Amino acid sequence: MAATFRYAEEKDTLLLLDFIRALAEYEKMLDQVNATETLLREWLFEKHVAEAFFIMEDDLEVGFALYFHNFSTFLGKAGIYLEDLFVLPAYRGNGYGKAILIHLAQIVQERGCGRLEWACLDWNQPSIDFYRSLGAVPMDEWTVYRVSGETLKQLAQTGSVAEKSTDWEELS
Repeated sequence: MAATFRYAEEKDTLLLLDFIRALAEYEKMLDQVNATETLLREWLFEKHVAEAFFIMEDDLEVGFALYFHNFSTFLGKAGIYLEDLFVLPAYRGNGYGKAILIHLAQIVQERGCGRLEWACLDWNQPSIDFYRSLGAVPMDEWTVYRVSGETLKQLAQTGSVAEKSTDWEELS
């Protein structure tokens, strides 16, 4: 494998969307993809809140990673959160996934960041085994929480959510 990397550019917006959809299909979550070329262009190339690169075989993009900086108050440093890593099915088993993670780890080191993190679906045992083989450790004592969509809108506007409202005073 003589893989090379190239950073995504604005002209790659449709290609990024195609990779995102392919990943979502693999994860059985295609119905949850709301991303569009316009949204990706805005958030990646105008607002610069995330970055992406492709792994190349010759002149063909065979995989990608999309990531962004987070921050650890405990470390006092930024980290990188890997949102998506995907290799096209026909190119799996050739070391491309490992090469992507190595490349991303090098970016983390070059930028002086404290850690590299990502999430993996509980049912995805092949990926879990792969990540563990690289020394990744699951954060078993942590649970990811999410507020989105209409719930996010309600929370932002009123501080409560219909039928799921929380007495914020009790939490403090």
